[in-house]
Amino acid sequence: MPPEEGALSDVKVLDLSRLLPGGFCSLLLADFGADVLKVEDTGMGDYIRCAPPFYEGAEGSAASALFLALNRGKRSIRLDLKQERARRVLIELARGSDVLLESFRPGVLDRLGVGYERLRAENPRLVYCAITGYGQDGPLRDRAGHDMNYLARVGLLGLTGERDGPPIQPAGQIADIGGGALMAAFGIMAALRERERSGEGQFVDVSMADGALSLLGLVAARHLADGAVPQRGELELAGRYICYRPYRCSDGWVTLAALEPKFWRAWCRGVGREDLLERAFDAPGSEAHVEVERVFAGRGREAWARFGAEHDCCLEPVLGLDEALESELLRAREMIVELDQPGVKRPVRQLGVPIKLSRTPGGPRAPGPALGEHTRAVLSGVGYGEEEIAELERVGAIDGPPSEERGSFMA
Repeated sequence: MPPEEGALSDVKVLDLSRLLPGGFCSLLLADFGADVLKVEDTGMGDYIRCAPPFYEGAEGSAASALFLALNRGKRSIRLDLKQERARRVLIELARGSDVLLESFRPGVLDRLGVGYERLRAENPRLVYCAITGYGQDGPLRDRAGHDMNYLARVGLLGLTGERDGPPIQPAGQIADIGGGALMAAFGIMAALRERERSGEGQFVDVSMADGALSLLGLVAARHLADGAVPQRGELELAGRYICYRPYRCSDGWVTLAALEPKFWRAWCRGVGREDLLERAFDAPGSEAHVEVERVFAGRGREAWARFGAEHDCCLEPVLGLDEALESELLRAREMIVELDQPGVKRPVRQLGVPIKLSRTPGGPRAPGPALGEHTRAVLSGVGYGEEEIAELERVGAIDGPPSEERGSFMA
């Protein structure tokens, strides 16, 4: 377990986001000790609570593996922000918070009267971060979208795949996490750091499309410099060279990334094909490519893994996710963790923290919260009395844990 005093243990976060981008962002903050309070609605709460697969609990309850993976170490309160009384609660919570994170379409919280300007008036030190698909301004600000849409809009999807094939959907959510969650986490930390000097918070506008585009920095730089239009399958690091691509072997796939001459030489000499030494940058479909494919087809994946280790030529096997999660590498890097979850029969296995700090390491500090688990305690902590809390519950402005969770992830 990480130490009680994490690197962000003095940071209080109100997380109004749902699903992946905001959830992953606040997960990073929570893993390093931030006090993250999920503000969920009085209906089904965060949609990802109802996303399969589920862990079955000892009493027959179920917990979504996806929800628990994104929400460990957080607390949960339920507010119906369509009610004025609930909005007053949110304002009271914002007064004592450092960060507010949300992922609504632009203007939603403004229309409810609890947008940035309103909350800044109550707490000038508040860092308000909004993650959206296309940003707070521009022609697509109100457009709905998901990860693949953002990748398509900024050119990344169109450049992914083989030259004559279709665009390939990536297995990971590049725009959601790389373009949204990570950019938001950095923006929040930059704004908090600046606040130490100025004493003032600010608005952090994170567009998942903008963030995904930034991942094409090297490709875009070339086009902006000389006007050349890159094509799918022709990027140096995405299909153009035979020295840098996946290859089918006798029982699976391996990757060769011998971009530098020394690595290509090591591969060529290791397989006894010095005739290929000057062919590293030939194109797929060339005679040299056919020869390289033939060489790779002659051995199995494990044999090639041993070859890569022996010859140091940037050659690694393509693993299935199950194989990767059980690998010595991930165990050594503590990238698989276990924690006890109330109501779940066995320890829950999740991914660990990818950022390693030497003195104040991050890691799971508590399991994921039940929906509305902390509503009463949080309100009591900011000065609400028992009668006030009961009245807010009676009118539906707030709620605690439901008798059973309602709704569907796909609803």
